[in-house]
Amino acid sequence: MWVVVSGRTSRYSAYMVQHQLTALIARALTTRGLSSTHIELTHPTDLAHGDFATNIALALAKGAGKNPRVLADEIVAALPSVDWIERVEVAGPGFINFHLSRIFLRDLVRTALREGEKWGANTALTGKKVMVEHTQPNPFKPFHIGHLMSNTIGESISRLYEFAGAEVRRANYQGDVGRHVAMCLWGLKKLGGNPHSIEDLGHAYVEGNRAYEDSDEAKREIIEYNKMVYANSAEIAEDYRIGREVSLEHFEELYTLLGSTFDYYFFESQSQAPGRTMVKEGLADGVFAESEGAIVFKGEEYGLHTRVFITKEGLPTYEAKELGLVQLKVEKWPFDLSITTTAVEQEEYFKVVYKVLSLLRPELAHRLLHVPHGMMILTTGKMSSRKGNVVTGESLLSDMLERTREKVAERDIAPDEKETIARAVAVAAIKYSVLKQNAGKNTTFEPDKSLSFEGDSGPYLQYAHTRAASVLEKARVAGVAPSTALAPHEATMLERILYRFPEVVRRAREEHEPHHVTTYLIELAAAWNSWYASEKILDGSATAPYKLALAQAFALTMKNGLWVLGIQAPEKM
Repeated sequence: MWVVVSGRTSRYSAYMVQHQLTALIARALTTRGLSSTHIELTHPTDLAHGDFATNIALALAKGAGKNPRVLADEIVAALPSVDWIERVEVAGPGFINFHLSRIFLRDLVRTALREGEKWGANTALTGKKVMVEHTQPNPFKPFHIGHLMSNTIGESISRLYEFAGAEVRRANYQGDVGRHVAMCLWGLKKLGGNPHSIEDLGHAYVEGNRAYEDSDEAKREIIEYNKMVYANSAEIAEDYRIGREVSLEHFEELYTLLGSTFDYYFFESQSQAPGRTMVKEGLADGVFAESEGAIVFKGEEYGLHTRVFITKEGLPTYEAKELGLVQLKVEKWPFDLSITTTAVEQEEYFKVVYKVLSLLRPELAHRLLHVPHGMMILTTGKMSSRKGNVVTGESLLSDMLERTREKVAERDIAPDEKETIARAVAVAAIKYSVLKQNAGKNTTFEPDKSLSFEGDSGPYLQYAHTRAASVLEKARVAGVAPSTALAPHEATMLERILYRFPEVVRRAREEHEPHHVTTYLIELAAAWNSWYASEKILDGSATAPYKLALAQAFALTMKNGLWVLGIQAPEKM
């Protein structure tokens, strides 16, 4: 039965609920002479058991010398009455379940419609400056899947921080000097390749990499090439200049497809000089030591391991250049926090670099954070870069785009829109597969499952959004406007999941784990599809405006959630 829901509008926004509820429980504990430094709130799997639950009575019962259920009853009795909680129950051995009020859930639908693109956002980091460095492909070398993962996770983290009110700058750090450049230039000379061709650069790198590993003579020659790269030798200068430009232009094409832009581009050729200066400074101060002609940091003194910062040939390592990069970043844009996302294999590397920075630049060290990501594994097994037998990020994008074009070709979509939709769906399939895992865990990529319009996939979420968009368009044509004046006596499962969105987004940002958003959106889409299948929304009844408002709130939540993930939300598919 549908009825008018009246009463005072709840003054609490969605992301404040947990904080306020925790405060109420803490106050109730105090009245019973108890206290707890950690009150855990969870969402029951079965929503019939409530919207929030806590096991605080079980956690404190032994210390209080009471039966958990008896203590739970006492805590409930001490809770003050608030308009946004409908009822509180004790269940099982002493769990306390909280049911949010109908007015609160109705008002959250109203809030979503009012806030629109800002629905789910918060102002926790307003005034903070955050730099997020991600992707980091190297000129003269293929754009591999690790770069694709760094791009996906880094872009999502950037958006999560923007959603929290921070001023965000995206940075890309690229290795335009080093052994990989020498391998490519050596390979170009051996193969007679054209530095204007991105394909030739790829073949040359593979040839140089293979030769370096298999031939002592080639290894010596490539080491000499590496010295020429750092010295900007005239012998290789033109091929270097052209190859660098071709690589960077090609990367920009991939960024466009992925929906990424960057505010700052940093290069190893720029960071090596300030890095050398910092190492020299650290050597004089006793932070570094000389060892067999090289300059090293003896990390064992700090529970880490020794790493070389300047080689015996006098060349700066990645570690030294990383020091210089931090200096360049802070000079370019003084930040409150600088986040770098790279492969999990570099965790120990960053621990050493950040320890060195804590000794050389203690005012910066606490402002640096490394967010690691795992590897992408195809269903055929882990991919290897040795001798070039690697599936590049570019080839994966290309393959997924071809698969998506085939799917889109079968659908009733205007010809001029098919390519745009195919690109959006292909990128969604890859990004969702990366983001649905814990950031530090490996991702097993299954192309067919990732493109499914049913189940655990990015296209599934996009398709749920298009269903809601279709309903809203039909309502617009029919002249029916959404309204929250009428609401059902009982809240739907869709409403009981919708309100959590701001809470989920905040947690994802605080933990640097976008997978919280993917998990939530899948649950939300399932609730929407179930409700959509059982409800006729535009039925001409007095309740149609509220049902339409709920559809619009879902569409906004899904669109904003996908945006946070760096995924487009097409209006049709």
